[in-house]
Amino acid sequence: MITDIRLQSFRSYGDAAFDIDSGVNIIVGPNASGKTNLLEAVLLLATGSSYRAKDSEMIGFDKPWARLDAHDDKGSVRTLKLFEAATGRKEFEIHGKTLKRLSFKDSLPVVLFEPNHLLLLTGSPQGRRDYLDDLLEQTEPGFGVLRRQYKRTLAQRNSLLKQPNANPMQLFPWNIRLSELAGQIVRGRLALIETLSTTLGVLYGGLSKTTTGVDIQYITRFNTDNYESQLLQKLESNLALEQLRGFTAYGPHRDDMVILFDGRPASETASRGETRTAVLALKIMELESIAVARANAPLLLLDDVFSELDGARRKALTSYLKNYQTFITTTDADVVLQNFTETCRIIPLGG
Repeated sequence: MITDIRLQSFRSYGDAAFDIDSGVNIIVGPNASGKTNLLEAVLLLATGSSYRAKDSEMIGFDKPWARLDAHDDKGSVRTLKLFEAATGRKEFEIHGKTLKRLSFKDSLPVVLFEPNHLLLLTGSPQGRRDYLDDLLEQTEPGFGVLRRQYKRTLAQRNSLLKQPNANPMQLFPWNIRLSELAGQIVRGRLALIETLSTTLGVLYGGLSKTTTGVDIQYITRFNTDNYESQLLQKLESNLALEQLRGFTAYGPHRDDMVILFDGRPASETASRGETRTAVLALKIMELESIAVARANAPLLLLDDVFSELDGARRKALTSYLKNYQTFITTTDADVVLQNFTETCRIIPLGG
C-alpha cells in the first residue's frame, strides 16, 4: 500500500508530490492535465514497466533523468531512476538495494483497467494472450523470466529466418529451445484458464443477473498433451515457407483464448453490455487471483474506465473496491463520487 508519491522530471511533471489514501483515490482533471501520467508512475514503481511507453519516453522534455519515490505503509521507500535515452539506464532502490529490474518478490501486485481492455473479447488475440501472460507473471514466480526468454528466442529465430543464407542446421537449436519454452508457457496458460473457468460463469451470472452460460477455451493448433513435440515437428516441416515469410507462424505467440456465451464465441453473439460485463468479471477475477497468489491485495488502477461503464456495472465494480487501494482517473469527479458512500481522497490536477 502506497502512502505518498513524488514525481521529478517525469512526463509532464517537473516536481510534484501527492499524499495517497489507503482506500479510493480519485485523480480528477481536464484532458492533458497529467492524470494518466500519475497513474503510470504508480504502475512503474510497483511493477517496473509501463503499459504504454518506453522508458526513455517517460523522462521530461529536454531533461537528463526522471525520478519517482514512494513510501509504503510500513515506512519503506521505493525509488525509480530513469536516465536519458543515450544510456538507457534504469535503477530501482528498494529496502536499501539497487536493482536493474524488479523480480517477482520485489514487485507490488497491480491490476490495471483501462479503456482498451474493454476490447478484450472483440479485439486482437494479442490482447487476450497478454491478459493471460500478465496475470501469470503476477501469480507464478518465474513466469516473467520464462516469458522474456521465449520472446528473445522467438526474435532470434525470426532474425535467422530473414537471413537469405540461413540453413536448417543453424535453426535447429532455436527450434528445440523455442518448443521447450513454448510448452511451459502453454501449460501455464491452460492451468490458469482451468482456474478461471471454474468461477467465471458464477461471477458473470452475479453481475448480469442472468443464467447465461459463460466459459473460456484455449485455442491452439496442437494437442496440448504433447505440445512441444508437435510444435518442433511443425517448425521443422514448415521451414521453407517460414523463410519466405520471414517469421515464425506457430507457437503460443499465435494461440488465442475465447469466451463462450452458451457455447458460442462472445465476439460473434454477445451484445456490448454482455461483453463489458464479461470483461468486468475477468478483471475482478484478476484482482482475486492475484490477492490469493501473493497473499497481498493488489493496487487497482482504473484509467478513465469508470465513464465507459453504465450505472449497473459501475455499482458492481464499486462493490469490490473496498478491499483494495484504488486509483481512478476521471475528467468528471461527480460520475465517480456518486458511487461512494464512504470517504475517498480527491487528487485535483489543473489544466
